[in-house]
Amino acid sequence: MIGYLLIFLISLTASLVLTFFLIPRLLRAKMVGNDINKSNRPEIAEMGGIAIVAGTTGGILFAIFLHTFFGWTFDLTFMLAALITIHSIAFIGLVDDIVDIPQAVKALLPLVAAIPLIVVKAAGSTALTIPIIGTLDFGLLYILVLIPIGIAVASNLTNMLAGFNGMESGMGIVMFLAIAIISLLTGNNLMLIISLSMLGALLGFFWFNRYPSKVFPGDVGNLVIGGTLACTVIVGNTEGIGAILVIPYVIDFFIKALNKFPSKGWAGILKNGKLYAPDKPISFAQYVMKFSKGISEAKLALFFITLEVIFAIIAILLYARF
Repeated sequence: MIGYLLIFLISLTASLVLTFFLIPRLLRAKMVGNDINKSNRPEIAEMGGIAIVAGTTGGILFAIFLHTFFGWTFDLTFMLAALITIHSIAFIGLVDDIVDIPQAVKALLPLVAAIPLIVVKAAGSTALTIPIIGTLDFGLLYILVLIPIGIAVASNLTNMLAGFNGMESGMGIVMFLAIAIISLLTGNNLMLIISLSMLGALLGFFWFNRYPSKVFPGDVGNLVIGGTLACTVIVGNTEGIGAILVIPYVIDFFIKALNKFPSKGWAGILKNGKLYAPDKPISFAQYVMKFSKGISEAKLALFFITLEVIFAIIAILLYARF
């Protein structure tokens, strides 16, 4: 148990410290984005997701150290495959933050990042365990279709429901806390290591990303949250957990799909410190603004984090064996 605590603390500390040092450097390098839900639209450091990736990597590498020198038992091949996929997704996000990859291309690139997991899962289980229904074996369909689509969909979903101070990292904290709890209760140490590493990294980043944000995660952070979620449940053979946890993101996806995936106009209309929806809402967040008849950005982020808590509880109740 001490080892798991150290994994969490290493990822938390690495993310916290690196974010602190990244912010002024990103500002000096003009790696910034306007906080468009503020009246003065201040420039905020962008690409802070680099710290999330670094913190997660630090936790996982420490676990590998424990595996090599202290006999910790977990499937190292699966762990390394997940780490390569996470880094590949982070690279896609980093490039997009710098040169702005076309949306259609960005949506498909995570399919390539899934290759390491496709390779290792080809030699592993191809069955999915679904609560109530039971275990279903999808064979090659799982390896060649479901894994790459799962990685691509999850990373793009968490990149779409974004743009409000603290919301992305806050929802991510809830998701990975839920996975960590399930992993602990079911004895899935591989999934526990990855989820604790990501949880610590997100908590360290959230300190600077919460309202009012001093740093944004950028695509490098937003893509990695979803990509790591998919990697975690795939190596843990509990994909149903991920399906439950991304339900708020799926709702947002369908709302935006009905509006032909707008590339702008997703923010609120700021009046007297509150965000209001336009006449025709085009996102889940704007519908929340509409039905609340105006909501502050901090409360909007809190709404989505609370909504994620509800689905996290459902996932825990369905998957944890008490």
